[in-house]
Amino acid sequence: MQANPIDTRQPSTEHRSRADTRHDALFRRLLKGCALLVLAALLGAALSTLWGGREVLFGQGLHFLTSSAWDPVNDDYGAWAPVFGTLVTSLIALILAVPTSFGIALFLTEIAPAWLRSPVATAIELLASIPSIIYGMWGLFVFVPFMSRIEPTLSDTLGRIPLIGKLFQGPPLGLGLLTAGIVLAVMILPFICSVMREVFRTVPTRLKESSYALGSTTWEVVWDIVLPYTRSAVIGGIFLGLGRALGETMAVTFVLGNSYDITSSLLMPGTTISSAIANEFNEAVGVHRSALIALGFLLFVVTFVVLLIARLMLRQLARKEGR
Repeated sequence: MQANPIDTRQPSTEHRSRADTRHDALFRRLLKGCALLVLAALLGAALSTLWGGREVLFGQGLHFLTSSAWDPVNDDYGAWAPVFGTLVTSLIALILAVPTSFGIALFLTEIAPAWLRSPVATAIELLASIPSIIYGMWGLFVFVPFMSRIEPTLSDTLGRIPLIGKLFQGPPLGLGLLTAGIVLAVMILPFICSVMREVFRTVPTRLKESSYALGSTTWEVVWDIVLPYTRSAVIGGIFLGLGRALGETMAVTFVLGNSYDITSSLLMPGTTISSAIANEFNEAVGVHRSALIALGFLLFVVTFVVLLIARLMLRQLARKEGR
Protein backbone atom coordinates (compact mmCIF):
# COMPACT_ATOMS: atom_id res chain seq x y z
CA MET A 1 0.00 0.00 0.00
CA GLN A 2 1.38 3.38 -0.97
CA ALA A 3 1.60 5.89 1.90
CA ASN A 4 -0.06 9.26 1.48
CA PRO A 5 2.42 12.07 1.19
CA ILE A 6 2.59 14.35 4.21
CA ASP A 7 1.03 17.77 3.58
CA THR A 8 3.44 20.35 4.97
CA ARG A 9 1.71 23.40 3.55
CA GLN A 10 -0.62 24.04 6.50
CA PRO A 11 2.08 24.01 9.22
CA SER A 12 4.23 26.28 7.04
CA THR A 13 1.34 28.71 6.61
CA GLU A 14 0.61 28.72 10.34
CA HIS A 15 4.28 29.29 11.14
CA ARG A 16 4.44 32.21 8.73
CA SER A 17 1.26 33.67 10.22
CA ARG A 18 2.66 33.48 13.74
CA ALA A 19 5.94 35.05 12.57
CA ASP A 20 4.08 37.87 10.85
CA THR A 21 2.06 38.49 14.00
CA ARG A 22 5.24 38.69 16.09
CA HIS A 23 6.87 41.02 13.59
CA ASP A 24 3.81 43.29 13.47
CA ALA A 25 3.70 43.45 17.26
CA LEU A 26 7.42 44.25 17.39
CA PHE A 27 6.99 46.93 14.73
CA ARG A 28 4.08 48.52 16.62
CA ARG A 29 6.08 48.56 19.85
CA LEU A 30 9.03 50.12 18.03
CA LEU A 31 6.87 52.90 16.59
CA LYS A 32 5.19 53.46 19.93
CA GLY A 33 8.61 53.70 21.57
CA CYS A 34 9.68 56.36 19.06
CA ALA A 35 6.55 58.40 19.74
CA LEU A 36 6.96 58.08 23.51
CA LEU A 37 10.64 59.05 23.16
CA VAL A 38 9.61 62.35 21.59
CA LEU A 39 7.13 63.01 24.39
CA ALA A 40 9.72 62.07 26.99
CA ALA A 41 12.29 64.42 25.46
CA LEU A 42 9.74 67.24 25.36
CA LEU A 43 8.66 66.66 28.95
CA GLY A 44 12.26 66.29 30.08
CA ALA A 45 13.26 69.60 28.50
CA ALA A 46 10.34 71.38 30.14
CA LEU A 47 10.94 69.89 33.57
CA SER A 48 14.70 70.45 33.46
CA THR A 49 14.30 74.15 32.66
CA LEU A 50 11.57 74.45 35.28
CA TRP A 51 13.80 72.83 37.89
CA GLY A 52 16.82 74.89 36.88
CA GLY A 53 14.88 78.13 37.17
CA ARG A 54 12.98 77.22 40.33
CA GLU A 55 14.99 79.64 42.49
CA VAL A 56 13.65 82.60 40.51
CA LEU A 57 10.31 81.23 39.34
CA PHE A 58 9.20 80.14 42.80
CA GLY A 59 11.20 82.72 44.74
CA GLN A 60 10.10 85.87 42.89
CA GLY A 61 6.85 84.63 41.38
CA LEU A 62 4.88 87.28 39.52
CA HIS A 63 7.63 89.85 40.02
CA PHE A 64 9.82 87.89 37.63
CA LEU A 65 7.07 87.75 35.01
CA THR A 66 5.96 91.38 35.21
CA SER A 67 9.15 93.28 36.01
CA SER A 68 11.48 94.70 33.37
CA ALA A 69 14.42 95.10 35.76
CA TRP A 70 17.57 93.11 35.07
CA ASP A 71 20.24 93.76 37.67
CA PRO A 72 22.68 90.87 38.24
CA VAL A 73 24.54 92.89 40.88
CA ASN A 74 21.52 93.05 43.19
CA ASP A 75 19.95 89.79 41.95
CA ASP A 76 16.86 91.61 40.72
CA TYR A 77 15.53 89.96 37.58
CA GLY A 78 12.46 90.48 35.42
CA ALA A 79 11.48 88.62 32.28
CA TRP A 80 9.12 91.16 30.76
CA ALA A 81 11.73 92.93 28.61
CA PRO A 82 13.02 89.71 26.94
CA VAL A 83 9.47 88.40 26.47
CA PHE A 84 8.38 91.75 25.00
CA GLY A 85 11.32 91.80 22.59
CA THR A 86 10.69 88.21 21.52
CA LEU A 87 7.04 88.85 20.74
CA VAL A 88 7.63 92.18 18.98
CA THR A 89 10.45 90.98 16.72
CA SER A 90 8.52 87.81 15.83
CA LEU A 91 5.40 89.86 15.04
CA ILE A 92 7.39 92.19 12.78
CA ALA A 93 8.89 89.18 11.02
CA LEU A 94 5.45 87.67 10.41
CA ILE A 95 3.97 90.95 9.13
CA LEU A 96 6.78 91.23 6.59
CA ALA A 97 7.37 87.59 5.69
CA VAL A 98 3.82 86.25 5.27
CA PRO A 99 2.66 88.60 2.46
CA THR A 100 6.02 88.31 0.71
CA SER A 101 5.99 84.52 0.96
CA PHE A 102 2.43 84.43 -0.33
CA GLY A 103 3.38 86.60 -3.31
CA ILE A 104 6.42 84.50 -4.17
CA ALA A 105 4.53 81.21 -3.85
CA LEU A 106 1.67 82.56 -5.96
CA PHE A 107 4.08 83.83 -8.59
CA LEU A 108 5.88 80.48 -8.82
CA THR A 109 2.73 78.39 -9.06
CA GLU A 110 0.40 80.58 -11.14
CA ILE A 111 2.28 83.27 -13.05
CA ALA A 112 5.99 82.53 -13.52
CA PRO A 113 7.12 80.92 -16.80
CA ALA A 114 8.45 77.38 -16.55
CA TRP A 115 12.08 78.40 -17.16
CA LEU A 116 12.03 80.80 -14.17
CA ARG A 117 10.32 78.61 -11.57
CA SER A 118 13.20 76.25 -10.89
CA PRO A 119 15.93 78.93 -10.36
CA VAL A 120 13.73 80.97 -8.01
CA ALA A 121 12.68 77.88 -6.04
CA THR A 122 16.33 76.84 -5.73
CA ALA A 123 17.29 80.31 -4.48
CA ILE A 124 14.58 80.10 -1.82
CA GLU A 125 15.87 76.71 -0.67
CA LEU A 126 19.41 78.12 -0.49
CA LEU A 127 18.16 80.93 1.77
CA ALA A 128 16.78 78.31 4.16
CA SER A 129 20.16 76.54 4.32
CA ILE A 130 22.20 79.60 5.29
CA PRO A 131 23.35 79.41 8.96
CA SER A 132 21.85 81.95 11.30
CA ILE A 133 25.23 83.38 12.25
CA ILE A 134 25.75 84.35 8.62
CA TYR A 135 22.49 86.26 8.72
CA GLY A 136 23.70 87.92 11.89
CA MET A 137 27.00 88.98 10.36
CA TRP A 138 25.24 90.27 7.25
CA GLY A 139 22.79 92.15 9.43
CA LEU A 140 25.54 93.74 11.55
CA PHE A 141 27.97 94.75 8.81
CA VAL A 142 25.58 95.49 5.93
CA PHE A 143 22.01 95.97 7.08
CA VAL A 144 22.63 97.92 10.30
CA PRO A 145 24.56 100.72 8.48
CA PHE A 146 21.79 100.81 5.88
CA MET A 147 19.11 101.13 8.57
CA SER A 148 21.06 103.89 10.33
CA ARG A 149 20.90 105.92 7.11
CA ILE A 150 17.15 105.48 6.48
CA GLU A 151 15.92 105.72 10.09
CA PRO A 152 16.02 109.57 10.05
CA THR A 153 13.69 109.41 7.04
CA LEU A 154 11.39 107.03 8.90
CA SER A 155 11.30 109.39 11.87
CA ASP A 156 10.53 112.39 9.66
CA THR A 157 7.75 110.62 7.76
CA LEU A 158 6.15 107.72 9.62
CA GLY A 159 7.16 109.24 12.95
CA ARG A 160 4.75 112.14 12.41
CA ILE A 161 1.68 110.00 11.73
CA PRO A 162 -0.77 109.99 14.67
CA LEU A 163 -1.15 106.78 16.68
CA ILE A 164 1.77 104.95 15.02
CA GLY A 165 4.27 107.82 15.07
CA LYS A 166 5.84 106.73 18.37
CA LEU A 167 6.86 103.44 16.79
CA PHE A 168 9.29 105.19 14.45
CA GLN A 169 10.84 107.84 16.66
CA GLY A 170 14.36 107.49 17.97
CA PRO A 171 18.05 108.02 17.25
CA PRO A 172 19.45 106.51 14.03
CA LEU A 173 21.38 103.69 15.69
CA GLY A 174 20.64 101.01 13.12
CA LEU A 175 20.39 98.47 15.93
CA GLY A 176 16.92 97.84 17.27
CA LEU A 177 13.70 95.88 17.24
CA LEU A 178 12.80 96.85 13.68
CA THR A 179 16.17 95.76 12.31
CA ALA A 180 15.97 92.44 14.15
CA GLY A 181 12.43 91.89 12.89
CA ILE A 182 13.45 92.48 9.28
CA VAL A 183 16.39 90.07 9.58
CA LEU A 184 14.06 87.49 11.12
CA ALA A 185 11.63 88.03 8.25
CA VAL A 186 14.37 87.20 5.76
CA MET A 187 15.22 84.07 7.74
CA ILE A 188 11.70 82.66 8.04
CA LEU A 189 10.57 83.65 4.55
CA PRO A 190 12.06 80.52 2.86
CA PHE A 191 10.25 78.18 5.26
CA ILE A 192 6.84 79.81 4.86
CA CYS A 193 7.28 80.27 1.12
CA SER A 194 8.31 76.64 0.57
CA VAL A 195 5.28 75.34 2.45
CA MET A 196 2.92 77.65 0.57
CA ARG A 197 4.44 76.74 -2.77
CA GLU A 198 4.13 73.02 -2.17
CA VAL A 199 0.53 73.18 -0.96
CA PHE A 200 -0.49 75.51 -3.79
CA ARG A 201 0.79 72.88 -6.21
CA THR A 202 -1.54 70.29 -4.69
CA VAL A 203 -4.66 72.17 -5.80
CA PRO A 204 -6.29 70.12 -8.61
CA THR A 205 -5.77 71.79 -11.97
CA ARG A 206 -9.35 71.10 -13.04
CA LEU A 207 -10.67 73.31 -10.22
CA LYS A 208 -8.58 76.28 -11.30
CA GLU A 209 -9.28 75.75 -14.97
CA SER A 210 -13.01 75.57 -14.26
CA SER A 211 -12.83 78.88 -12.42
CA TYR A 212 -10.85 80.48 -15.25
CA ALA A 213 -13.42 79.15 -17.72
CA LEU A 214 -16.16 80.95 -15.80
CA GLY A 215 -14.30 84.24 -16.25
CA SER A 216 -12.46 84.50 -12.94
CA THR A 217 -9.25 86.51 -12.68
CA THR A 218 -6.06 85.10 -11.23
CA TRP A 219 -6.71 86.83 -7.91
CA GLU A 220 -10.26 85.44 -7.78
CA VAL A 221 -8.98 81.94 -8.47
CA VAL A 222 -6.43 82.27 -5.68
CA TRP A 223 -8.89 83.80 -3.19
CA ASP A 224 -11.87 81.55 -3.97
CA ILE A 225 -10.18 78.26 -4.96
CA VAL A 226 -6.54 78.00 -3.91
CA LEU A 227 -6.69 79.50 -0.43
CA PRO A 228 -9.84 77.68 0.76
CA TYR A 229 -8.38 74.41 -0.53
CA THR A 230 -5.02 74.89 1.24
CA ARG A 231 -5.72 77.20 4.18
CA SER A 232 -5.00 74.60 6.85
CA ALA A 233 -1.55 73.85 5.44
CA VAL A 234 -0.86 77.56 4.86
CA ILE A 235 -1.63 78.37 8.49
CA GLY A 236 0.58 75.49 9.56
CA GLY A 237 3.45 76.88 7.48
CA ILE A 238 2.99 80.34 8.96
CA PHE A 239 3.18 79.00 12.50
CA LEU A 240 6.22 76.94 11.52
CA GLY A 241 7.96 80.15 10.54
CA LEU A 242 6.76 81.82 13.74
CA GLY A 243 8.27 79.01 15.79
CA ARG A 244 11.60 79.59 14.03
CA ALA A 245 11.40 83.32 14.73
CA LEU A 246 10.61 82.87 18.42
CA GLY A 247 13.68 80.75 19.07
CA GLU A 248 16.24 82.45 16.83
CA THR A 249 19.39 83.41 18.72
CA MET A 250 22.54 84.43 16.88
CA ALA A 251 21.08 86.56 14.09
CA VAL A 252 18.97 88.52 16.56
CA THR A 253 21.83 88.93 19.02
CA PHE A 254 23.99 90.64 16.38
CA VAL A 255 21.46 93.32 15.40
CA LEU A 256 19.13 93.82 18.37
CA GLY A 257 21.33 96.00 20.58
CA ASN A 258 20.74 93.89 23.72
CA SER A 259 19.09 96.48 25.95
CA TYR A 260 16.62 95.63 28.72
CA ASP A 261 14.80 98.94 28.39
CA ILE A 262 11.22 98.75 27.10
CA THR A 263 10.25 101.62 24.81
CA SER A 264 7.43 102.29 22.38
CA SER A 265 9.87 102.89 19.51
CA LEU A 266 10.85 100.06 17.16
CA LEU A 267 14.07 101.91 16.37
CA MET A 268 15.43 101.51 19.90
CA PRO A 269 17.57 98.57 21.02
CA GLY A 270 15.94 95.71 22.91
CA THR A 271 16.50 92.11 23.83
CA THR A 272 14.88 88.71 23.40
CA ILE A 273 14.84 85.59 25.52
CA SER A 274 17.26 83.68 23.33
CA SER A 275 19.70 86.57 22.90
CA ALA A 276 19.72 87.27 26.66
CA ILE A 277 20.59 83.65 27.37
CA ALA A 278 23.29 83.57 24.70
CA ASN A 279 24.92 86.79 25.92
CA GLU A 280 25.02 86.05 29.65
CA PHE A 281 24.87 82.33 30.28
CA ASN A 282 28.64 81.80 30.06
CA GLU A 283 29.33 84.14 33.02
CA ALA A 284 26.16 83.48 35.02
CA VAL A 285 26.30 81.85 38.45
CA GLY A 286 23.82 81.38 41.28
CA VAL A 287 20.59 83.31 41.00
CA HIS A 288 21.70 84.86 37.72
CA ARG A 289 22.00 81.45 36.14
CA SER A 290 18.63 80.41 37.56
CA ALA A 291 17.06 83.51 36.00
CA LEU A 292 18.46 82.65 32.58
CA ILE A 293 17.21 79.07 32.82
CA ALA A 294 13.82 80.44 33.88
CA LEU A 295 13.87 82.54 30.70
CA GLY A 296 14.44 79.34 28.77
CA PHE A 297 11.39 77.82 30.44
CA LEU A 298 9.32 80.88 29.49
CA LEU A 299 10.48 80.55 25.88
CA PHE A 300 9.39 76.93 25.99
CA VAL A 301 5.98 77.99 27.33
CA VAL A 302 5.57 80.76 24.74
CA THR A 303 6.44 78.39 21.90
CA PHE A 304 4.09 75.75 23.27
CA VAL A 305 1.24 78.26 23.51
CA VAL A 306 1.85 79.41 19.93
CA LEU A 307 1.81 75.85 18.62
CA LEU A 308 -1.27 75.07 20.69
CA ILE A 309 -3.07 78.04 19.15
CA ALA A 310 -2.03 76.78 15.72
CA ARG A 311 -3.43 73.33 16.46
CA LEU A 312 -6.71 74.78 17.71
CA MET A 313 -7.05 76.95 14.61
CA LEU A 314 -6.34 74.00 12.33
CA ARG A 315 -8.86 71.86 14.19
CA GLN A 316 -11.49 74.59 13.90
CA LEU A 317 -10.82 74.90 10.19
CA ALA A 318 -11.05 71.15 9.80
CA ARG A 319 -14.45 71.17 11.50
CA LYS A 320 -15.70 73.91 9.18
CA GLU A 321 -14.43 72.03 6.15
CA GLY A 322 -16.20 68.90 7.41
CA ARG A 323 -19.47 70.75 7.42
